[in-house]
Amino acid sequence: MSIVTKAIVNADAEARYLSPGELDRIKGFVAGGAQRLRIAQVLTENRERIVKQAGDQLFQKRPDVVSPGGNAYGQEMTATCLRDLDYYLRLVTYGIVSGDVTAIEEIGIVGVREMYKSLGTPIDAVAGGVAAMKNVAATLLSAEDAGEAGSYFDYVVGAMG
Repeated sequence: MSIVTKAIVNADAEARYLSPGELDRIKGFVAGGAQRLRIAQVLTENRERIVKQAGDQLFQKRPDVVSPGGNAYGQEMTATCLRDLDYYLRLVTYGIVSGDVTAIEEIGIVGVREMYKSLGTPIDAVAGGVAAMKNVAATLLSAEDAGEAGSYFDYVVGAMG
C-alpha cells in the first residue's frame, strides 16, 4: 500500500482530514516519483541482464546448487532458479514504484521460507541470488538511485533470512 493510500485509509478510519504531517509525507512521495519510476524502468529494461549476471554470480559462489543433486542442477532446474530471481526482481520494482514494501510482502514474501524449505531449496542461496541482483542493478544506476533500490532488495533478502 502506497503512502498515499495508507494516509487516506488512516484518515478515513478516524473520519478526519489528512494531517499536515501526512500531507508532507505525500508531498515527499510525489516529489520522489520521477526517481522511483526511473529506477523501475532501468530495472525492467535490464531484467534479463540482471537475472543472468546474478545467476552466474550465485552459481560461482554456490556450485553445490548447480552440481548433481543440487536444486538448480540441469538446464530445466537452472531455468527455474533464474525464473525465481526474475520474480523477485519484479517484486522489487513493485516496491520501488509504490515507495513501500507492502506489495513485496503481500505478493511474494509471505510463506516463502516454508515453500523453499518444503522443496528442499536452500533459502540462503535464493537470498544470495537476490543480493547478487542488487549488486548488478547498482552498476546500472546512479549511486543515489542504487541506494533507493537497494533497500527493497535488502528487504527481500531480510525476509528470507
